[in-house]
Amino acid sequence: MSKHFLFLLACTFPALAFASEGGKRIDLTNHWIGFLSLAFFLLAYLLVMAEEFTHLRKSKPVMLAAGIIWALVAWFYGTNGMPHEAEVAVRHNLLEYAELMLFLLSAMTYINAMEERHVFEALRSWLVQRGFSYRALFWVTGGLAFFISPIADNLTTALLMFAVVFAVAGDKPKFVMLCCINIVIAANAGGAFSPFGDITTLMV
Repeated sequence: MSKHFLFLLACTFPALAFASEGGKRIDLTNHWIGFLSLAFFLLAYLLVMAEEFTHLRKSKPVMLAAGIIWALVAWFYGTNGMPHEAEVAVRHNLLEYAELMLFLLSAMTYINAMEERHVFEALRSWLVQRGFSYRALFWVTGGLAFFISPIADNLTTALLMFAVVFAVAGDKPKFVMLCCINIVIAANAGGAFSPFGDITTLMV
C-alpha cells in the first residue's frame, strides 16, 4: 500500500502510526477512545461539508479534530507505560508534515515567480486570442494537465492550470469548478499513465 495513503490514515487515526515504527501497539479498535476518535473524525468531516452554511474554514475543524485524536491516543499510551512510542509517532508525523509544507512552499514559489513574470497572463492572452469556447478551454486545460503532470508534480500542474482557468473564466464559478475537477482527474491520470508517474494521489 502507498506510504502516502498510510500517512493520511496515520494523520487521522494516530494509533495506526505506531505499527509503522516497529514498536508495540495497543489495539484501540473496540476501545472507547477508538469510538470517540471516530466520532470526532466524522464530526470534522460533516463540518467540512457544511462549510458553505457555517462559513467555517475547512482547516479549523480538521486541525482541531486531529489534535484531539492525537491527544487522546497519546494520553492513553502514556497512562499505559508507553510514552516513548507516542513520542516516536508524533515526531515521525511532524516530519511528514514538515516535508509536505516545504514542498508546497517551493511549488507556490514557482507559481508566484511565473505570475510575476506574467506567464499566466501570456497564456491567458494566447487562449483568448485563439478564441477558445468554454468547451474547448475545458478540454485544452485538461489535456495540458495530462501531459504536463508526468514531467512536473501533480500538485504543481494543478496549481498552474487552476491559475489559467481563473485568469480566463474567473467570472464563471460553475465552469471554473468543472474545469478544476477535470484538471485534478487529468493530472492524476497523466501521472499514472506515464512510466515516470505513480497512482498515489489517485488512490488518495
